[in-house]
Amino acid sequence: MKTIGALGLCLGLASLAACAPSVPPQELINARTAYDRASQGQTVQTDPADLHTAKETLDSAEKSFADNGDTPETRDVAYAAERRIEIAETRARTALQEQRKAQVVAGMNAAQTAAVRTTSAALSLANQQLSTQEQQLQNETLRRQDAETRATQAAADLARIASVKQEPRGMVITLSGSVLFASAKSDLLPDAQAKLSDVANVLAKESPDSKIVVEGHTDSQGGASFNQELSQRRAESVRAYLVSHGVASDRVTAQGFGPGRPIADNASAEGRANNRRVEIVVSPASR
Repeated sequence: MKTIGALGLCLGLASLAACAPSVPPQELINARTAYDRASQGQTVQTDPADLHTAKETLDSAEKSFADNGDTPETRDVAYAAERRIEIAETRARTALQEQRKAQVVAGMNAAQTAAVRTTSAALSLANQQLSTQEQQLQNETLRRQDAETRATQAAADLARIASVKQEPRGMVITLSGSVLFASAKSDLLPDAQAKLSDVANVLAKESPDSKIVVEGHTDSQGGASFNQELSQRRAESVRAYLVSHGVASDRVTAQGFGPGRPIADNASAEGRANNRRVEIVVSPASR
């Protein structure tokens, strides 16, 4: 009876684990945060229509996540929802400033004739301030659009020359260690230099505010100390090559992880080959 009870408990726990929700992607988390912010601010009163449209897109992302989990479609819809929320916020700020501008103009028109000069000077100052604020909003919108365009183009270009995927930490470019280096060496092979030249060319055009970390990884064969040192030297070799080919040095750091972060089973030759790699992580520009 004890054995049957224990078996039932195990089956129950397994069922609970199977039903546990998956972790939402970062894009969905960002969209939720953006909507919470917008729904508690001036956007609700100033631009409710655009906010409602953005909420419908967010609801679609939530449904996609609930039905299918963390999929590319879920991430794309969540990303679109965040962009629409930000657009609604920008339009709300612009509309509010236009209202304030109209109020200032109305107040100036109602001023007494004796205060015309003073009123004119105040109006001019107000218009200058509003113009500055509007320009700042326009510049911010253009900056975000440019950063998004750069990131999209960079991902497309890199996908033709390396393995590229999007993760919460940023865009991850994975290059096989066997393509880059000879066994137990950290000097770049000739063919690797050609491929890295293409990568450097794309990264140099990326947003100058983005940060790049070159990560070195090894399999579990050999001593831990040797593998750690080897992974660091390989990461530094790739960093040096990127910097020498146009990537700003203050954007790039190198870090070796040895065998500590495997992505496959080291028990097989194929798994060890997958673990011997260099990952170039491009973190998005801070907002």
